[in-house]
Amino acid sequence: MDLLVDPFLQNDFMLRALAAGTLVSISAAVVGTFIVLRGMAFIGDALAHGVLPGIAVAILLHLPGILGAAVGALVMIGGIGLVTQKSRLSSDTAIGLLFVGMLALGVVIVSRSNSFSGDLVRVLFGEVLGISPSAIIIQVFVTAAVVIAAVICNRPFLLLCFNPEQAQVSGFSVRLYHGIMLAMIAITVIVSFQTVGTLLVFGMLLAPAGAGALVASRITSMMILAAMFGAISVYAGLLASYHFNTAAGSTIVLAATTLFFAVLLVQTVRLGHLAQRSWTH
Repeated sequence: MDLLVDPFLQNDFMLRALAAGTLVSISAAVVGTFIVLRGMAFIGDALAHGVLPGIAVAILLHLPGILGAAVGALVMIGGIGLVTQKSRLSSDTAIGLLFVGMLALGVVIVSRSNSFSGDLVRVLFGEVLGISPSAIIIQVFVTAAVVIAAVICNRPFLLLCFNPEQAQVSGFSVRLYHGIMLAMIAITVIVSFQTVGTLLVFGMLLAPAGAGALVASRITSMMILAAMFGAISVYAGLLASYHFNTAAGSTIVLAATTLFFAVLLVQTVRLGHLAQRSWTH
């Protein structure tokens, strides 16, 4: 039992990491649910990687990385909307173009600096073990904002996930609520990169929500389960990282992915057993 609890009780940085990771799990569960249900994994991935040039420029100018991430996300969302509106290209094509363009720009900026190695590792893989109290406070407000937005926009979001035409007929602006959903994804990515990094934040958005989708039949239940799976992954990942001296952010995402496949295996076995029972009866 000491091995499971003492690392968090005896080390303040571990306790802060657990708090920050749990907050990320909650916001990522809410946003990830909509990503999974609406099939928006591509844009979620694009946003998670497309903020890299903004962060790189912010670091070079000695500005907060979170500010650069916000600018990068705004450029991504604005660029996708501009390309879609001003051309005949599909939104997927616009997302792909902005994704590769922003990622390439980020790599070019990083390659031009000789003092980026340590910062680059922190940006790509996060610094959950070095998270500051002020960053946790920001995460508290962002998580609260994401949850409140999901509650207020519950009905139009539900219609967007399953029947966008019905959302329009019911008087909801599809463009407006799609924009709000994109903003929620963006703000979650912007804040979460400090904890798990730009390369890994997509894993936290997708794996716990995917596991929740395997088990739950309602959106609220799916979000709650996704948050629980995410929090378990954070705890297990931090614990494994502490005892085996591995990268904390990567270990957390690996734990989340492993948990997803564990849930998938259990569900497959359970459904197979139920099918066999119904066949015999």
